[in-house]
Amino acid sequence: MPQDFRHETVLLRESVEGILGDPDGIYVDCTLGGGGHSAALVDRLSPAGCLVGIDQDPAALAAGRLRLAEAKSTVHVVRGNFRELGRVLDGLGIGQVNGVLFDLGVSSHQIDLPERGFSYMQDGPLDMRMNPEQSLTAQEIVNSYPEKELARVIFEYGEERWARRIAKFIVEARQHRPLSTTSELVEVIAAAIPAAARRQGPHPAKRTFQAIRIEVNRELTVLAEALQTAIGRLKPGGKIGVISFHSLEDRIVKNTFAALLGHCVCPPRAPVCTCNPQAVLRLCGKPVIPSADELERNPRARSAKLRIAEKVG
Repeated sequence: MPQDFRHETVLLRESVEGILGDPDGIYVDCTLGGGGHSAALVDRLSPAGCLVGIDQDPAALAAGRLRLAEAKSTVHVVRGNFRELGRVLDGLGIGQVNGVLFDLGVSSHQIDLPERGFSYMQDGPLDMRMNPEQSLTAQEIVNSYPEKELARVIFEYGEERWARRIAKFIVEARQHRPLSTTSELVEVIAAAIPAAARRQGPHPAKRTFQAIRIEVNRELTVLAEALQTAIGRLKPGGKIGVISFHSLEDRIVKNTFAALLGHCVCPPRAPVCTCNPQAVLRLCGKPVIPSADELERNPRARSAKLRIAEKVG
């Protein structure tokens, strides 16, 4: 793996074992990252198996290709957003697959590089693009969105109670000069949140940075569509696993799954659904969270939640 790409894979064993079935099958890692989940998958595949890895970050693709270079199974590493899953599979001549995995977290690599602008703990440009070739950046959002729209983004995507006040302070600050760095934005956010509120809970900028990142990358807009595509491409008996890191993502995953469950109450190992012909999915147990040991190794995993569902016949 390139030395400048660092990523701690979250819920590795639980997610890989959760979606893995036929070792000769086809599996898709919709968020390749540094290739941690993909490497664990191909280790369990036979030479007849196939892994498709998708990512929009060139650094992640390079790291993933290097990590998967010695895989015995077939590996396809493709640049793209996971909302393009259908196009990617069509381009490879693949119809249905045995398993699909989404890891919706921002990689440690992206957070730790100040020049990517994701971190409120390090000074860097207001960027936050997962795809560095797209035009929209955090700087454009912070400096051009009307106050009302900025407040909406911060409230809806960051669940920030002080969203209106933060938006007001940002607009006032940019009237003097445009905000161009993460530290400038953190300073404005800290000034907007009352001192008593700053002393409680997480870093005062955490929710606002999350909200702006989601807006830059349109993360929630494309998630439900991508999940529907992935489920549609699963073979009967195939499984989908999704790791989310905040309540907004998890709500979309939960609601998307729930809409397709059709109240199936068949036993977990039943080959087909006999109780409800309309059921498309069956849940594979309760949501999985990181163990105490994993949290000790990687505190950034503390908000992770894994949901797995199986496509019924």
